[in-house]
Amino acid sequence: MKRFYKEVSVSAAPFRILLDGRPVKTPARAPLELPTLAFAEAIAEEWREQGDEIAPDAMVLTKLANTALDRVAPMREGVIGQVMGFLNDLLCYRAEHPAELVTMQSAEWDPLLDWAAERYGVRLRTRPGIVHFAQSDEAVAAFRRAVEAYDPFALTALATVAPILGSLVLALALAEGRLDAEAAFSLSQLDERFQVERWGRDTEAEKRAAGLLDAVKVAESFLRLSKQ
Repeated sequence: MKRFYKEVSVSAAPFRILLDGRPVKTPARAPLELPTLAFAEAIAEEWREQGDEIAPDAMVLTKLANTALDRVAPMREGVIGQVMGFLNDLLCYRAEHPAELVTMQSAEWDPLLDWAAERYGVRLRTRPGIVHFAQSDEAVAAFRRAVEAYDPFALTALATVAPILGSLVLALALAEGRLDAEAAFSLSQLDERFQVERWGRDTEAEKRAAGLLDAVKVAESFLRLSKQ
């Protein structure tokens, strides 16, 4: 789509993006209203940076804001259910061998489970192996309350990063500022890092990981801006 506007501005609260004075709407035709001025200014900058043709894929914050308003807000319960699926948490499935990997997982993952136990009042179970097991009803209820407390914008960020990280604990630690994007992603890639140390680098795998890390960083920025 060719660029059809000259000036981009932000209205006073409620914060909206204005193109030549006209408010931007989401694909579902809802007003694109942002919760903070900093958030609105960041999205406005994406519109300012467009050239003669608009490149929607480059407008990553705009896309996530549209998702929050058009999909997450009206389908909140379903999204919460999807996020809760990651309580079947990467951090809870432990290697049985080699000993070096077992030690590495305990050293890097246990502090996050300790933090989650203190923060949410319940400790998640861990087991060796990859066979599925359920967490306690108490844990499910506690973590669901935590997820339900998020507004549509924060919930959108959570729903974005939980599948990438494979972990609700890591996603919540990112959302609550316990970890930054790089630290959360590194912890989610612990097994991969161990394999690299043993067998060497895989260029294609590194490219895929870089793309996933970029997505986590965008979600982190989206989350922080929604709170500023």
